[in-house]
Amino acid sequence: MKNKYFGTDGIRGRVNRGNITGEKFFKFGLASGTYFKNQKKNKQIAVIAKDTRLSGYTLEPALVSGLVSGGMHVLTLGPLPTNGLAMLTKKMRANMGIMITASHNPYYDNGLKLFGPDGMKLSDKIEKKIEKLIDAQYQKQLTDPRKLGRVKRLEDGNDRYIKILKSNFPKNFNLKGLKIALDCANGACYKAAPKMFKDLGAKVYSLGVKPNGLNINDKCGSTNPYKIRNLVKKFKAHIGISFDGDADRIIMCDENGKIIDGDQIIAMLAQRWKSKKILKGGVIGTLMSNYGLENFLKEKKIKFYRSKVGDRYVKEMMKKNNFNLGGEQSGHIILGKFATTGDGLMVALEVLFSLRKGKSASKLLNVFRPVPQILENISVKNKNIINKMSCKSAIKKAESLMSRKGRILVRKSGTEPKIRIMVESSEKKLIYKCINLIKRSIS
Repeated sequence: MKNKYFGTDGIRGRVNRGNITGEKFFKFGLASGTYFKNQKKNKQIAVIAKDTRLSGYTLEPALVSGLVSGGMHVLTLGPLPTNGLAMLTKKMRANMGIMITASHNPYYDNGLKLFGPDGMKLSDKIEKKIEKLIDAQYQKQLTDPRKLGRVKRLEDGNDRYIKILKSNFPKNFNLKGLKIALDCANGACYKAAPKMFKDLGAKVYSLGVKPNGLNINDKCGSTNPYKIRNLVKKFKAHIGISFDGDADRIIMCDENGKIIDGDQIIAMLAQRWKSKKILKGGVIGTLMSNYGLENFLKEKKIKFYRSKVGDRYVKEMMKKNNFNLGGEQSGHIILGKFATTGDGLMVALEVLFSLRKGKSASKLLNVFRPVPQILENISVKNKNIINKMSCKSAIKKAESLMSRKGRILVRKSGTEPKIRIMVESSEKKLIYKCINLIKRSIS
């Protein structure tokens, strides 16, 4: 059964509409706090971080109010990458962590991602239990006035996060001599990323580090990689690194200006980890992963399985199969050896650890030849349009045209009002023919 509030990656939508209002966030805080408070009887602590959206100033107080009304103490961290929040939730032995973000979406969207005490995103089962609490009589969840929670702001969240990241590498690890172009998307890592790379000795050229509440992901970040390409060329950087609004995605650019997506990064890491005997089991991709990645891993005798789209599903399959590497083409990459969810900064450090030895980014990161793949995102008012007979018929016809020459995937976005059409084939004319056929049935 479909969740009422939670999508593929938390709760997300347009600010001041539907679920993204102060009233709803009060209920989200109260319900999630009530659930996690009942799981742990001693300390009752929730840790909250956010990205840089203007709406955070509206939604965070409402969320905090719900939590403390249920008896949960709250530590607020301010702007911090999503996995920084996950790491600190676990490190501080909190009951739960909440990230207020809409990730790669525009400023006018917002939402939240919930984490358990282990720093993991929640299962569908737990989300359903919290949804029942959201819709229940909330007065019953309110605590006695003497047991209300307290709120404290921690100013050193980014420093704590950076310290954890660095602890995964040798003490003498440094990036001296490297020139790094950096795009922080005017988002959650605008402080942490430049500081971390500079502390390690790199020469850093940054953009997307002046958030004003409205410019997050605006013509910058991992969804607009031309910006990082231009910055690399301008300063003749050795590598370009681009994050999204909450820094759980990473897209790179080599010294020649070629954009490197998540599939290429995963291939590079899988190959390196196998040679160093770090790789555990194999690799988890998704239905969107390029067929070229699958072929490459097969040649290297590395197991490869596909999960549903969404880093939460990647992590669940990694856990089920006892794998320690997985991710998505979009740049959500989970390093199971170090993190519980996608972490752009952690992935960047792992890549730079190899690059520091004098290798060029173009040789390190262009690992396999991808099969031509086109992804089109169609904005719609109602995502259920793909269930109509006309759309189903068009998809079936396109699949018949494609036959055994490639793959077609049509799905609802779990985070935006869009239908995503992915077509992959070595025959480019056939790709566009199939896409246009399906598009006409949607628009």
